[in-house]
Amino acid sequence: MSGDTVQNDWRPSATLETLRQRAELLHRIREFFSSRGVLEVETPILSMAATSDPSLESFSLLSPNRYLHTSPELAMKRLLAAGSGPIYQLCKVFRRDESGRHHNPEFTLLEWYRPGWSYRELMAEVEALIHALSSTPLPPIQRLSYREALLTHAGVDPFSCTTESLLQRLERGGINLHQPRSYTLRQLLDLVMAELVETQLTHAPPLFIYDYPAEQAALAKIKPDAPHLAERFELFIQGVELANGFSELVDGAEQEQRFRTELQQREEAGLSRPPIDRRFLAALHHGMEACAGVALGVDRLLMLLLGKERIAEVISFDFERA
Repeated sequence: MSGDTVQNDWRPSATLETLRQRAELLHRIREFFSSRGVLEVETPILSMAATSDPSLESFSLLSPNRYLHTSPELAMKRLLAAGSGPIYQLCKVFRRDESGRHHNPEFTLLEWYRPGWSYRELMAEVEALIHALSSTPLPPIQRLSYREALLTHAGVDPFSCTTESLLQRLERGGINLHQPRSYTLRQLLDLVMAELVETQLTHAPPLFIYDYPAEQAALAKIKPDAPHLAERFELFIQGVELANGFSELVDGAEQEQRFRTELQQREEAGLSRPPIDRRFLAALHHGMEACAGVALGVDRLLMLLLGKERIAEVISFDFERA
């Protein structure tokens, strides 16, 4: 980097007024959870394990062999298994290769867990938080199942479509893929969601999409009465994904199998194969009460509340100025 660039890039990417509004938002988040008896906790940002999710990549530190966490989820669940009760955390998380208008490789995440709750109960609390933090009245947050969302906005039934029908639908939508035959059904459904559904939500009211396919369960519980569905939800505001929540999987054996499946998917995609978090699995085998949990992007929330166009406008120094 040239001296002139450094000289011109020392200033923050957010205005000082925005940083004051950011501080107020963090204060109000803490007030919200304090009033509801939810304990604030801190967990390490460095771990001997890393995410196995094929869609995410961890930053690694070679000496000692540690990884920056992409979420505090696994450490927080160890606290839950130890009997912590309801907990929340505001922390920095790190994800490689995520830069753009709505992304920064280092960002602030709000994550919380409610023992004894279902994902539907947690959706109501997410809505209460959003209303409490908004300076202007918001309409009730709408709810659509994953299937309803794809049928309504893309004319696709995710449970009866084929790779061929999805490729044709994407082509009609102006999405031309390089080597289209190399995509799996799940990857094509993800593209339909991102390119044909989320793009139509930009001017729509806030929306929860829930009951995702079991193949997209991540760390969510499978619905007992509908094994093709996961008890998972996402919140979209102005077309931006803001939160991702579950009824949490608490079966250690099932969780380990999911980790191994994801690691195999990473290997097939030519990605690194990081170590599994054995301490987290030990906590599940010890026993963790059924609960619901959710992660919410604080920087994105502030960006939406203030009407900003880029995430860089609501953080002190974006990745290019760090």
